[in-house]
Amino acid sequence: MIIDSQDPSAIDVIHVLVRATHYVQREFNTQITALGMPFQLSGPRLRMLSVVSEAGKIRMSDLAANLGIKARTVTDFVDALEKENLLFRTPDPADRRATLIQLTELAQSHIKQVLAIQTEIAEKLMENLPPEHRKQLMDALLLLVENKDLDNACTADLE
Repeated sequence: MIIDSQDPSAIDVIHVLVRATHYVQREFNTQITALGMPFQLSGPRLRMLSVVSEAGKIRMSDLAANLGIKARTVTDFVDALEKENLLFRTPDPADRRATLIQLTELAQSHIKQVLAIQTEIAEKLMENLPPEHRKQLMDALLLLVENKDLDNACTADLE
């Protein structure tokens, strides 16, 4: 397939974006897995643990909103991470219908190290992009994500 990088079609851009996304995800997950943590890690799991760590305690609905995913997806991830003793639920004292999520001691004892290594991995994956290109890429991706015409047809998922 020949792509005109000076005047690419929309589908050419989508194909390259998907290919790049798969590459980054595969490389990131391979390097995270190689850390030998006492629990299973992936980019999406680490993203969720990072948000919970930053919040301390967070409602599941707020976690879903923060991650930009459906509440059902958050429930599935929380269920899995709870089974692995990485997250636990507590009732929200301010609203008995709500549940708060927080890290277990196991997750807390490893999260800083894993987040630091995540940053190193990301830097290696992005080393070919100078800062101005990173900003351009970020701006372009944010424009794509904010496209209201899609009417949420392509809701992001952590899987």
